[in-house]
Amino acid sequence: MTDDAVPDRSDLRASDADRERVAEVLRDAVAEGRLDMAEFEERLEQTYAARTYRELAPVTRDLPVPGAVAPPPVVSLHKEPSQDGSWAGRIVGGEGSSTWAVAVMSGFQRKGRWTVPRRFTCVAFWGGGEIDLREADFSAGEVEINCYAVMGGVQITVPPGVEVVVRGIGVMGGFDQRESGVVGEPGAPRVVVTGFAFWGGVGVERKRTRAARRQEKLDRKAARREVHAAFRDDVQEAHRRMLEGHKDLLWGHGHGRGLGQERGRREERRERRREE
Repeated sequence: MTDDAVPDRSDLRASDADRERVAEVLRDAVAEGRLDMAEFEERLEQTYAARTYRELAPVTRDLPVPGAVAPPPVVSLHKEPSQDGSWAGRIVGGEGSSTWAVAVMSGFQRKGRWTVPRRFTCVAFWGGGEIDLREADFSAGEVEINCYAVMGGVQITVPPGVEVVVRGIGVMGGFDQRESGVVGEPGAPRVVVTGFAFWGGVGVERKRTRAARRQEKLDRKAARREVHAAFRDDVQEAHRRMLEGHKDLLWGHGHGRGLGQERGRREERRERRREE
C-alpha cells in the first residue's frame, strides 16, 4: 500500500485574497520609497497574473513583510581583518598563485604582484631562493612559509607592518630571528616562518618597496624646499624691515636738520629788522 503523494505547497493555486495581500505589500513599499512607480506597476501586473504560490513568491522576495520578525544577526567566531588602512584590500582569500618552489643548484624567485597561499613550501639544495612579500596579496590573515635549506639559503622580505613569527630549526645553519616578535599593524597579515636548515640559512628582513623609498625621498626633498623657502622669506622680510628702519632714521635726521636751518634763518631776519 502506498501513500498518495503530497503536492508541494508552492505549486498550489493562489487565491484572489493571496494576490490582494501581495498587492498591499507592494503599495506599502511604494509609500516607503522602496519601489518606484515603474517597479510597482511591473510587480503589480506580475501579481495579478500569478496563478500559483511559486509565481507569487518572487514578487515580494526582497521586500519586508509587515509583522515579520527580523532574523537575529549572525555572529562570527573568527576574527576578521580590519577594514581600516590598506591591508583589508590585500587579504583577498582564495587560493595562492604559487604554493611551492624548488631550487637544486639553481634559484627561484617569488616577487612582485602574487598571492601568498595559506601554506607555501620551498626547498633550496645547493641553491638559493627569494620570497618577496612587499607587493604581494595574502589568501588569509595568517600564512605559513615552510623552508628547507640544505647547503643553500632562502631570503624572505616582508613589508613594514607585517607580524613575523620564526619557528624554524637550524643544524649548522639557522633562521634569522631579528624580525620575529615585532608587533604588526592592525589588520595586517601574520607570516609564520617554519622549516629546517642544514648547513644553510633562512633570512628574514623588513624593507619598503622601491616605490615607497622613492616617494619618501621625494617627500624629504619637498620638506627641505619648504624649509629653505620659509628661511628665504624670513631673511627677505628682515632685510625689508631693516631698510625701512634706515629710511625712517635718515628721514628723521634730515627733517631735524631742516628745522634747525629754518630756525637759524628766522633769527637772522629778526636781527636785521632790529638793526634797521
